[in-house]
Amino acid sequence: MNRNHARLLITFEGIDRCGKSTQAGLLEEKFQEERIEYELFREPGSTVVSEQIRRILLSVDSGDMDYRCELMLYAAARAQLVSEKILPALEGGKVVIIDRFYDSTTAYQGYGRNLPIELIESVNTLVTQNTVPDLTFILDISPEDALMRRDEAGRDRLERSSMEFFERVRDGYLELSEKEDRISVIDGNLSIEEIAQKVWEKVSGKL
Repeated sequence: MNRNHARLLITFEGIDRCGKSTQAGLLEEKFQEERIEYELFREPGSTVVSEQIRRILLSVDSGDMDYRCELMLYAAARAQLVSEKILPALEGGKVVIIDRFYDSTTAYQGYGRNLPIELIESVNTLVTQNTVPDLTFILDISPEDALMRRDEAGRDRLERSSMEFFERVRDGYLELSEKEDRISVIDGNLSIEEIAQKVWEKVSGKL
C-alpha cells in the first residue's frame, strides 16, 4: 500500500549547475522505493502554459529582455503551476518536490538583478497563494565551480549571465538561508551520494 503524507512541500535551489535537478531526481527514486505518493515538478514549467513561458525565458533570442519582464514571466509560470498542479497535489495528500520555487526569484531577480526585494516578496505571495515550502535545500557551489560544469555550446540565456551576477545570486541564497529555518545549505561539491544522504536524513525526519 502506498504511504500518504499530507501537505509536505520540498524544494531544491541553487545557482545553475549546482546539482539540484540531480538531487530532486534521486529523491524521486527514493520515494518510489519507499512507496510514498509524490509529484515532481520543475520551474519554470510542468504545465503547458508554464513550459511555453520557460521557452521564452531561457531562449538566447530573448537576450534583451527587461528585468521586470523577466520577473513577471517567472511569476506567471509559477502562478499557473501552483494553481494547476501544486495545490491539487498537496490537497490530495501527496509529497511535492519542486526543482526551483520562489526562492529562485528572490535570489535571481532580487539579489541578482537588483529589483526591489519587497516587490518580489509581494509577487511571490500572490502567485503562490501563500504556499510555503516545508523543506528547502540549497546546493551551494561557487560560480567558478558552476562554470566548470557547463556545456559552453548549450548555455541558455540565464547561464550566459556574468560571474558577478551569479556571485550576487549565490550571496542572496546564503542570506535567505540565515533568515529561514526551513532552508538547509548543503555543500554542492560533496559527492552525489553524500548530498543525497543529507537530503534524505532531513526529509525522512519530516515524513
